Amino acid sequence: MTYTVKEIFLTLQGEGCHTGRSAVFCRFAGCNLWSGRREDRAQARCRFCDTDFLGTDGTGGGKFDSAPALADAIEGCWKDGVVVEDRTRRWVVLTGGEPLLQVDEGLIGALHERGFGVAVETNGTVLPPSGIDWICVSPKGEEPLQVLAGDELKLVYPQTDCPPERFVMLDFRHFLLQPLDEGGDRRHERAALSYCRSHPRWQLSLQTHKWLGIP
Repeated sequence: MTYTVKEIFLTLQGEGCHTGRSAVFCRFAGCNLWSGRREDRAQARCRFCDTDFLGTDGTGGGKFDSAPALADAIEGCWKDGVVVEDRTRRWVVLTGGEPLLQVDEGLIGALHERGFGVAVETNGTVLPPSGIDWICVSPKGEEPLQVLAGDELKLVYPQTDCPPERFVMLDFRHFLLQPLDEGGDRRHERAALSYCRSHPRWQLSLQTHKWLGIP
């Protein structure tokens, strides 16, 4: 298995239930809902993605010819940035694009061997391999979900074809609304705040990394 990775970097998780947690982000190249190219945006099945997942030219990116090779790169990023070693706190977020197009049991096992808890952020249209420690699903439009249970369902809001009530009967521990980022349009923040206030099953998720200017 060769893994194609856009970038690997150490940061603080900026959104969702683990906001503020030190983590290595491994961003896989490629997605099944959009090519990543501007010229294809109008025909994409997801039209609001704000992430560059095209190619392998990001920090730490490249092609890795085995699970141990990629796990070593992730571990090296952690060791380079964390002063006090504490294997019980190692955390990696596998994201994209759509990481489940590439993530397999071999990679998860290699990361566990190095002491990492493994989180995945997925659009939910691809079934995950076993062994993942934290599954975050972010539904996109009318795309049918294959992942119907997990730790965190994080819905970008509003999406006219993807209302929150469609998901509340699914088996997730946490339900989060995250305001759609459209060039600083604060209306979406107010709409998400209002919805969470009147539907207490949902909690608000904000993209704090954008405010802080970190990746």
